[in-house]
Amino acid sequence: MAGGAGAGDSTAGARGGAGVGLRMGQPVGRWTLFAAILGSSLALLDSTVVNVALPRLGEELGATVAGLQWTVNGYTLTLAALILLGGSLGDRYGRRRVFVIGAAWFAVASLLCGVSPSITTLIGARLLQGIGAALLTPGSLALIQASFHPDDRGRAVGAWSGLTGVAAAIGPLLGGWLVDAAGWRWVFFINPPLAVLVIVVASRHVPESTAPDPSGRFDMAGAVLAVGGLAGVTYALITTPTKMSPSVLIAGAAGILALVAFVPVERRVKNPMVSLGLFSSRQFSAVNGVTVWVYAANGLLFFFVVLQLQVVAGYSPVIAGLSLLPVTLALLGLSSRAGDLSQRIGARLPMTVGTATCAVGALLLAHIGTVSSYPRSVLPGAVLFGVGLGFTVAPLTAAVLAAVDTGHAGVASGVNNAVARAAGLLSLAVVPAAVGLTGAAYRDPVLLNHGFRLAMYACAGLMAIGAALSWTTVSARPCARPASRFSCPVASPHLEPNQDPSAPGTPR
Repeated sequence: MAGGAGAGDSTAGARGGAGVGLRMGQPVGRWTLFAAILGSSLALLDSTVVNVALPRLGEELGATVAGLQWTVNGYTLTLAALILLGGSLGDRYGRRRVFVIGAAWFAVASLLCGVSPSITTLIGARLLQGIGAALLTPGSLALIQASFHPDDRGRAVGAWSGLTGVAAAIGPLLGGWLVDAAGWRWVFFINPPLAVLVIVVASRHVPESTAPDPSGRFDMAGAVLAVGGLAGVTYALITTPTKMSPSVLIAGAAGILALVAFVPVERRVKNPMVSLGLFSSRQFSAVNGVTVWVYAANGLLFFFVVLQLQVVAGYSPVIAGLSLLPVTLALLGLSSRAGDLSQRIGARLPMTVGTATCAVGALLLAHIGTVSSYPRSVLPGAVLFGVGLGFTVAPLTAAVLAAVDTGHAGVASGVNNAVARAAGLLSLAVVPAAVGLTGAAYRDPVLLNHGFRLAMYACAGLMAIGAALSWTTVSARPCARPASRFSCPVASPHLEPNQDPSAPGTPR
């Protein structure tokens, strides 16, 4: 079956039925699934792969600790602030169209990252890369939900989540191999050809779809306040320890004011980027509260461990990336079982045990030092941290979805995803300076070793707070079955499209 014809036939069939019609057995269905998986994998990989390259790129570009923080946080900032807007753009102007634009934007930004002559240029390119990811990430799953027949949608979402998890598993290893074999710039150069493949497949094979009745203005004020607020606060937190100046204080104050103003603006606009009414649900607020602490710790661990393994323990980039593979494998193996468990007994117990286990894993990882045997110093902590995440993430996602009615499941999961990314952003802005790592301190094994141990203690403390909040605030009532039985969200929780699953859109 030709790609264009296949897409057209499926769309026509969908119009005659329930608005969707692709089947897993059709070539066009498999192509659509392939495009969605590859697109989401691109955005996910750049949340994790770059960490492995940080020591090498920092050395070549003469970056300080603040430069490394911004290399990670620049991407996270625009992605966290604009991910909900990206979903809304797809609903209005076409999910395939916005998805393709996001892939093209991501490719160009990746090229700019790869050719960056300075850390300042790299940070700017990373900010642009995050915008592309904000268009790609919600669109990938939205394409599946909007295009597949209801009987096949669960299988398609499961395949999307599981295979994206595999991409997360190989990401750090791939990044380490690229850094060793070709240099850190190839961590970014690998993206454009893959993005071109996404564009070609999506343009030829994926049917277009929009929300049933897109109406109203976009919440541009909310988007501007979110980006400006997070940027101002992050800049002040990263810069203040080494440079206290009026401009830094003004940026921080402006960021705080923007975030404060975000709430009344979202209450007044007709179509808010964040529906604050969701937080009237005590459970929704409670689970998002736990999310803040869990993903603040998560961001710290993946940033610091790969630095410690390379600078202090002397691991090569590829071995450092391979060292954390047990975390992702545990997530892959346990997410489905933990989701089923939360359906039977509720999310409280799995989330409490999971976050507490993560805390123990972080404490064990704190013992990585100059002479570190992998089986004794790294593996036990990595396995425990991964097992803990495996018992936390799927129940957390299920609890978010169970806290709201079905019609708001998409936006609820989107908000939770943005909260997770913002938590990682802010923790990574605060902790390095708090543990004494400023300037070029990360290049000194003695200074980094001391700061790393304090950072792992902070990570364990954040997870312990998450465990306490899980036990005291999260409901023990059984959760609804998640849309997917597989999940491996290293950087953030599972993201659902901004729509009602029972009304997935109108292909045209």
